[in-house]
Amino acid sequence: MRRKFYEKLEKWKKSDITTPLMVIGARQTGKTYIINEFIKNNFEDYIYLNLMEDTEVVNIFKMEINTKDKVKRLELYLNRKIREDTIIFFDEIQESEELISALKYLCESEFPYKIVCAGSLLGVKLKRFKKSFPVGKVNILNMYPMDFEEFLMAINYDMAIEEIKRCYKDNIPIDTRVHNKLLEYYKLFLIVGGMPASILNFIKVNMDILEYNKGILDSIITSYLADMKKYTYNTFETLKIEKVYKSLPSQLLKEHKKFMYSQIEHNARRKNYESPIEWLLASSLVIPSYYVNRFETPLKAFADVDTFKLYLSDTGILMNMLGIPYNRFLLEDNFMASGAIAENYVAKELTSNGYSLYYYSSPGKVELDFLLDTEDGIIPIEVKAGTNTKSNSLNYYIEKYKPNYAIRISAKNFGFDNNIKSVPLYAVFCIKR
Repeated sequence: MRRKFYEKLEKWKKSDITTPLMVIGARQTGKTYIINEFIKNNFEDYIYLNLMEDTEVVNIFKMEINTKDKVKRLELYLNRKIREDTIIFFDEIQESEELISALKYLCESEFPYKIVCAGSLLGVKLKRFKKSFPVGKVNILNMYPMDFEEFLMAINYDMAIEEIKRCYKDNIPIDTRVHNKLLEYYKLFLIVGGMPASILNFIKVNMDILEYNKGILDSIITSYLADMKKYTYNTFETLKIEKVYKSLPSQLLKEHKKFMYSQIEHNARRKNYESPIEWLLASSLVIPSYYVNRFETPLKAFADVDTFKLYLSDTGILMNMLGIPYNRFLLEDNFMASGAIAENYVAKELTSNGYSLYYYSSPGKVELDFLLDTEDGIIPIEVKAGTNTKSNSLNYYIEKYKPNYAIRISAKNFGFDNNIKSVPLYAVFCIKR
C-alpha cells in the first residue's frame, strides 16, 4: 500500500543520506514494510538486520572495542563487505543501546555509511537511554498509522483526493453525492482504523464490514499489552501502564475529556502515574493535547503540562476497546460515542500532519477542542460528529480574539461563513502545517 511517509524517505535520500535515519512509531504502523519498499526501489546493495531475531549483531556491538572494529566484526559475521553503495536497515534497533550510540561514529566517518533504523518501542528506549545518544548525528522521523487520505488511496478512490483538496483550498462545496459517499468511507475508516494489516483485511473482504476480521485489532492490542510487560522495569510498573491505557476509552467518553487520575482507580494520584503516562507517550500509543491558559504564540509556552487530554493513536483501536457494535455505529446518526471518536480521529490526523495539540476549556463558558499554532496565528478548531454545528464557543472566540479564521470540522460540506472555515470530517488531512 502507498504511504505518504515514502516521500519523507525520498527527501532523506536526496538531502542527507549519510546522516543515519531513525524511524520511530508504534508497533504495526508499517515501518518495516515501507522502509523495505523504499530501499528495494532505490538501492542495489541492501543489508537487512532484525536485532530482535539476530542477537549476534547485538553482541558484536556490546564488545569492548572501538566502533570501527565492530563494523569489521559485523562484516566478518555477515561474510560480505559494506561498500559505498551499501545501505543497512537495522530493524528493532531498540534492542541495542550500543548500536544506537555508535551511530555518531557512523555519521562522522569519512566512509559514506548509509543507515536506516526503526523500532517498535524505540521511543521508550530513547527516553530511558543510559549511554551517549548521538545528538545532532541522527535524523529522527515519526511514523503514524495511515490517515484518511492514505485510506482512500488503499481503496482506490484516489480521484476524490484532488477534488477534496481543491474544495478545501477554495472553500467550495464538493458534489453532494461524493460528499455523502466520503462520509460513509469516513465512518468505515473509524472502525477499521489506520493499521495497515487492518485496512488490508478490509480490502480483502471487498470492504464488507460484516466480513471484516476485528480479531486483527484484538491481536494488535494484545501485542501492545505484551510490550508493556517486556519493556518495563517491573511487574508493578507494567500494571500501572496497563491501567492507564485501559482507562482512556472511558475518559474520552466524558463530557470534559481532561485526563483524570481518579478514573484509573480509586485514590489514584498524579505522582504515582507520571512514569506510566510518560511510557505511553514515548511508545506513541497515545497522543497528548495540553491545556493552555493564554491564546498567544507560541502556545507551547502557555501549556499546562499537568492538565491534558490523552487520545489513542488509532480510532480502530479505540472502537475495539469500547466494544462498539459496528452496525449501530454506521446506522445511527446520533450514536452516543460519535463525538468522542470524531475528536480522537481529528487529534490523530492533525498529529500525523506535524501539529502539536492544545485545547482550552472553561466549563459552562468556552470549549475549544483544538488550538493550532500556525503561520496564520492561533487557529481555533471545533469538532462536531454530525451536521448540528451550533456553538457559542467558537463565535465567542472569534468575536473576542479575532483570529484570521476559525475551523469547524463536521459532517457538513465545505464552505466559509462568518469567518469560519467549514471542513468535512473526511478532509482533516488537508489541514497541513
